[in-house]
Amino acid sequence: MSETQETLLKSLQTFQSTQLVKDKYENILEHLDSGIILFDRDGMLTFVNVQMAKLLEIPRVALIGCTLTEILRHPQLSRLNKRKLLRIYRETIFHKKRHHEFCDDRGNHWLLTLTYGDQMNGDFLLSAKDVSDYKQIEETAYQNDKLAMLGKISASIAHEIRNPLTAIRGFIQLLRPHLLHMGKDEYARIILMEIDRANDIISEFLNSSKPSAPQMSVINVSSLLKEVVLLSESEALMNGCQITLQDREAPLYISVDSKQIKQVILNIIKNAMDAIEDLGHNHAGMIHIHVEQVSTNVEIHICDNGKGMDHDILARLFDPFFTTKKTGTGLGLSVSYRIIKNHGGFIYVNSDLGEGTHFKITLPHIK
Repeated sequence: MSETQETLLKSLQTFQSTQLVKDKYENILEHLDSGIILFDRDGMLTFVNVQMAKLLEIPRVALIGCTLTEILRHPQLSRLNKRKLLRIYRETIFHKKRHHEFCDDRGNHWLLTLTYGDQMNGDFLLSAKDVSDYKQIEETAYQNDKLAMLGKISASIAHEIRNPLTAIRGFIQLLRPHLLHMGKDEYARIILMEIDRANDIISEFLNSSKPSAPQMSVINVSSLLKEVVLLSESEALMNGCQITLQDREAPLYISVDSKQIKQVILNIIKNAMDAIEDLGHNHAGMIHIHVEQVSTNVEIHICDNGKGMDHDILARLFDPFFTTKKTGTGLGLSVSYRIIKNHGGFIYVNSDLGEGTHFKITLPHIK
């Protein structure tokens, strides 16, 4: 074999090896769980992976060779995805942000990363990753920190208030014989009764801000929900609401503190009634409750057709002391969150203004 032929053979082998490596990396990029899209310096789309094509809901072959303007005018691009792309363009290209995070209309959180410059030889690489799960973990940790701080503050406040109340109660009891002699024993009785009421309020506040350890027992979920509906029906009827419970033939068992779980569900139902009441008496209020088994969990669903909530309220819904009610304390849902967490479960909310609210409580299933 001549020297020229050997050189050509080596070049061919090198090319084939390079092509194999290129194909390998392209295959990896194509099947990443992150969406990836690449534009050249002329604004032409040169590469898009499977995940990004799924996100845009357009076949890959229909995207290759398009400019951004042509993609925005593509007949298969939905209105929702068009809004996403325009938002991405505004935040990354127009405002020159390399990283941008946003929440789409479906409530999913996305992290966008734009790479360009000398290392890209004039190309623009955009990656999009669904970080909803990470966001959920982050918000859970943040919520736990706030609830722990609330418990410490509550204990401190209660201690500082109870000390003077104890002193006042002691002195009133010492003065009671003198008041009795003056015919004013009723004053002492009222003072002592009000001090005891103040102590009860403090105890209730402490219990609500830091629920006690659950006293577990195995119960049938349907039986618990029937009791809750029975407790709520009369108030619901007075507020123009109808509560429906979809019963199950096969029982589902959970190990819970029934009093605490009742407190959570009653609180959610009360909030649903308030949301329905805000729409006026002419609105036919409906609260629907059903339970189902999903994998190793029991899911309790509570849906209403009240006024619903926007994303800003949803983001703060479980914050201690956050309330949209004139007379609310803002502790109900933050306490409910902690109770469910103490039971090894989770509580989720989905809501839109004018479309009602859907609460989902998940608890471990006991076979």
